[in-house]
Amino acid sequence: MTGASAASGPTPLNSGEPTGFGGAGSVTLVEGGTFCLSNRLGDVEPGRPHGLFFRDARVLSRWELLVDGRPPEPLSVLSPEAFIARFVMRRPPHAGLADSTLLVVRERIVADGMHELLTLENMGREPTAVTLELHVDADFVDLFAVKEGRAGHVRADVTITDSELLLHDRSDRMRGITVSATVEPTVLPGALVWRVVVPVGGKWQTEVIAQPTLGNQQVQMPITPGEHVGFSGPCRKIAAWRDTATDISSADPVLTQVLRRTESDLGALQIHDDTGGSRPFVAAGAPWFMTLFGRDSLLTAWMALPLAGDLALGTLQQLAELQGQEVNPLTEEEPGRIMHEMRRGPSGGQVLGGNIYFGTADATPLFVMLLAECHRWGADPQAIEELLPAADAALEWITEYGDRDGDGFVEYRRATDRGLINQGWKDSFDGITDAGGHLAEAPVALCEVQGYVHAALLARAELADAFDEQRLAARLRERAAELRGKFTEQFWMPDRGWYAVALDGTKRHVDALTSNAAHCLWAGIASDEHAEELVRQLAKEEMDTGFGLRTLAANMGAYNPMSYHCGSVWPHDTAIAVAGLLRYEHVPGATKLATRLATGLLDAAAAFDGRLPELFCGFPRSRFAVPVPYPTSCSPQAWASAAPLLLVRAFLGLNPDVPRRTLTVRPRLPHVWGKVTLTALRLGDISVDLEAEGNQVLSARLPDDWQLVTL
Repeated sequence: MTGASAASGPTPLNSGEPTGFGGAGSVTLVEGGTFCLSNRLGDVEPGRPHGLFFRDARVLSRWELLVDGRPPEPLSVLSPEAFIARFVMRRPPHAGLADSTLLVVRERIVADGMHELLTLENMGREPTAVTLELHVDADFVDLFAVKEGRAGHVRADVTITDSELLLHDRSDRMRGITVSATVEPTVLPGALVWRVVVPVGGKWQTEVIAQPTLGNQQVQMPITPGEHVGFSGPCRKIAAWRDTATDISSADPVLTQVLRRTESDLGALQIHDDTGGSRPFVAAGAPWFMTLFGRDSLLTAWMALPLAGDLALGTLQQLAELQGQEVNPLTEEEPGRIMHEMRRGPSGGQVLGGNIYFGTADATPLFVMLLAECHRWGADPQAIEELLPAADAALEWITEYGDRDGDGFVEYRRATDRGLINQGWKDSFDGITDAGGHLAEAPVALCEVQGYVHAALLARAELADAFDEQRLAARLRERAAELRGKFTEQFWMPDRGWYAVALDGTKRHVDALTSNAAHCLWAGIASDEHAEELVRQLAKEEMDTGFGLRTLAANMGAYNPMSYHCGSVWPHDTAIAVAGLLRYEHVPGATKLATRLATGLLDAAAAFDGRLPELFCGFPRSRFAVPVPYPTSCSPQAWASAAPLLLVRAFLGLNPDVPRRTLTVRPRLPHVWGKVTLTALRLGDISVDLEAEGNQVLSARLPDDWQLVTL
C-alpha cells in the first residue's frame, strides 16, 4: 500500500518505508476519516508522530494530562472497539509510599473529533485534593509532514473565549479546533486546569471535547456531552454494521477472535461519501492511510464480500465518480484510469500534484474484476449496469495507456519525478528487483497485473453475457485467451520453475522468486503445469516463514526480513496466495500448502491479539517463536483486517451466482477450525445460513428455486 518513489526531489505520496510511526506501546484509535495516535497513558506527546488527525491534518499535536504536576502511572489500556479506549492509571504514590489511593481513568472515543471522559476515584480513607492539568496544542500540519518527520515546531494561534480554548492554524485560519469541558476549568493559553477535592470513596468527572472547525464552522460531532458511550454515533454505526453483516464463527477460538476483530475494524474503517448519502467505502488503514485507495479499497471490498456486499458496491461507485477523464502528467491521470489515492490535507495537492493521484497499474483491472464479483454476489442489477461504462473505460485505458508499447502487457513508468517509481502493490522504490538484487528498469510489466487484466477481460465478458452483449463477450474471451498465451510464453522461466516477477524495459526477465507469482494463481492466468511447479517453489522454506508467505524468497539478492517489501510477510498477500492455491486444489500439494500458510497466519494473528497488522518481519518461525513486528506497520489496516475473511471463503469454496440462483460451497476446512458457521449470509434479496466442517456442508433458508452445488 505504501511505497517509495523518487530518490531525489519532493517526497511523493506514501514515501519509502513509512517512518515515524508512534513507536512501541502506541495506541491507535480510528473511526471513519479520523484517528488518534497516543502513548499508553493516552497522551499526545510533542515532538512525536502522535496526534489527533482529521481530514489528513493533525489538529492536536499535544494532549497531555498531569496529575499534581506529574504524569499518571499506567495500569492498563482497554479497547473494546477500534474507536474507543479506556486508559486506566493511578496518581503516582506520595513520597515514601508504595501505593496510590487515586484511580485515574480516561475514556476516549474518536469520531470527527475526540471526546474524553476523565474520572478521578478516591480509594483512600480521607478526602484528597487534586490538581488536574490538560496541556493542549496543535500545529495543523499535513499528515505527510508528520509521517516523514518534517512537522517542525509550528504552534497554533490560541484564543480563550469564556471557558473554551480555541486553536487556529497560523497559516490558514480556516482550520481550527475548539476544546471545552462540562466541568468548567481554569483556561490558560494552552492548558485547562481543574483543582478539585475528591471525597472518600467518591468520584469526580468531567467530559472534555475536542471539536475540529473548518471554514470557521464547527464540525458536527456524533457524540453529545452526557450521552452514554453506547448510544453515541460511532457505537450506533458499528451496531448497525453488525446487524447487517454476516455472523461468521468457528469452533476454533483463535479464528473466531480474529473474525470478531475483523468485523470491528472494518466497521470502524468505513467512510461514507461527502454527499451525506449512505454509500460506504473503506479507508486503507491507520494511522497514515485514512482515505480512499484504489487498490487497497478494491481488494478489501472483495475480501469482505462474505461479511457485507454493500461495501464493494459503494467502493466501485465512489471510484467510478473519480475515474480519470484527461491526461495530466502531474497526477498521472489518464482517461479510464482508476485512482491510486485521495488526500485532503493542507499539503495534499503539493505532494500529489493534486488531491487525487492516479499512479497505479493494478487498480484499473481490479475495478472490473470486482464489478463482476458484485454481480455474482447479488448487487442490484441496475447499479451494476450503471457502472458498465466505467468498466469499459477501464478496459480502454488498459489498451490505450496501460499497454505503453503495444506488446499486449500493461506496463508502468511514472510521468514525473513526483510519482511512484513502482506502481504495483509493492510500490516502495526497491520493491521490484531481480534475483541478484538489482532494481528493475522501467517501464515494468508486473506478472500479477497481467493476471488481473486477464481476469478483468473474463469478468467483463461475463457481464456482457448477463446484459445481452454476446458479441462483446466473445471478443473479450478471445483477448483473454491471447493474453494468457503470451503470458505463459514470456513470463514463465522453465529453468527456475516460477513466473518472472516482471518484464523490464528491455523485456528482460526480472527473475526473483516473489509472492507476486501466487497472485497469478488467484487470478487464474497460470496453467496447471506451471501451477504444479510453482506450488513446489512456494512451499520451500525460502518462501514459507511458518507465519505466512514472504514477499521475496530468502535466497534472493535483495532479501531482508526487516524490509517493507523485500522479505517481510503481508497478511493480505498470504491470504491471496491461499485463495490462489485453493483455486488450483487439483494440483498436487496446493491444498496442503494453503492449509499450512493459513494456519501460520492465524497463529501470527493470535500473537498480535487477534488483529493482523499491515505487515511483520519475515524471520523464520524456527528462529523466533512469535512473529517479529515491523516497527511502522499500520494497524488496523484494511486488507490485513479483511484477510481472514478471504481465508474462510477460500476454504469454504464459497462462490455464489445470484443471477443463476446457484450457491457453490465446496469446503476443504482445516481440521483445527472445527465447525464454521455463517449466519444471515446475504445474497441479493435472500439470506441463508451455512454450517461446514471438514468436507461437509449444510444449508438453511435456501429457497427451493436455488441450487446448492457441493461437488
